[in-house]
Amino acid sequence: AMSTTHRSGKLLIVTCFIDTQGTVLSSWKAVWVVLSEDGIEFYKKKTDHSPKGMIPLKGATLISPCQDFGKRTLVFRITTDKKQDHFFQASHVEEREFWVKDIKRAITCLQGGKRFARKSTRRSIRLPETVNLVELYTLMRDQDDGVKELKLEQQNRVFNHCFTGATVVDWLISKDKARNRPEALMLATGLLNEGFLQPAGDLAKEGAESAEQTAFLDETMALYYFADSGFFCEGYSSDEDVIVKEEFRGNIIKQGCLLKQGHKRKNWKVRKFILRDDPAYLHYYEPSKGDDPLGSIHLRGSVVTAVEYVPDAKKHDIDGNLFEIITSDEVHYFFQAATGEERKDWIKAIQAVSKSGK
Repeated sequence: AMSTTHRSGKLLIVTCFIDTQGTVLSSWKAVWVVLSEDGIEFYKKKTDHSPKGMIPLKGATLISPCQDFGKRTLVFRITTDKKQDHFFQASHVEEREFWVKDIKRAITCLQGGKRFARKSTRRSIRLPETVNLVELYTLMRDQDDGVKELKLEQQNRVFNHCFTGATVVDWLISKDKARNRPEALMLATGLLNEGFLQPAGDLAKEGAESAEQTAFLDETMALYYFADSGFFCEGYSSDEDVIVKEEFRGNIIKQGCLLKQGHKRKNWKVRKFILRDDPAYLHYYEPSKGDDPLGSIHLRGSVVTAVEYVPDAKKHDIDGNLFEIITSDEVHYFFQAATGEERKDWIKAIQAVSKSGK
């Protein structure tokens, strides 16, 4: 029987197969992953009862970031005792770091024959029994009265949706949740220990991982964020030089090739398009290269419509199935789809994303 769950969430997992020409191909699929004391199970979807696979962690090793997939920098590799490799990909650097930290901790505990456990809050800091951390967290998350989420900059990195340790302590005192700073610090440490608050910058992470005790820092340079917020960091991550841009964080909704009209020369070129949701972006690429986009269109608040003609286009360049995107800052883009059906699909998908996405 499986033991207690220590982390669960959605990750991509790779399956490699060899085609008839002998080329190794890899395909990535989203799976629901559950980490327990002694292994990792993955499920096709969260609600499934039986897992698709199980990876034992006893004697396993973990490499992160794993370089086997070149440009995919959010991949980590687990090699089991029996030398089987498993690759997982997170959606952003912070998420990868959380998984890696917890899996490493599980592996270390198995090695030393210890039980995997997050430090018990009540024992280590003697929180009064009457304190309800869930309730406290809910109040903190309140849009109007809670702790305000900010965009803060530190060491060439921008942290979105976060706040400082000092702000949390001030808030706890101002809301009469604590009488003084040491008392407030104890509550904040409880929230950090139980995973409601997460450390964002290097200083906060060092505090959280330093001693036997998890330390919450009452400082303006220590950054934290809510566990279920839209937190992400742009700029350089501590362990590698990878820029994780916000616009690539969304799920891919649709991709394919379209003709796009150039802005300066007004000529039409085939481009590969990838549509992402939340945040809502349409990126376009050279069809054959496809690593770095040639450009991006922010779709939030944009209008997309089928059109019958394009103002500056030469007649012979056009076969029909045209549509236009007008962005919220009034930039016009023109596209041609291969068929009427395809045009309809793209318009529908872009409309949906532009309404819902950030």
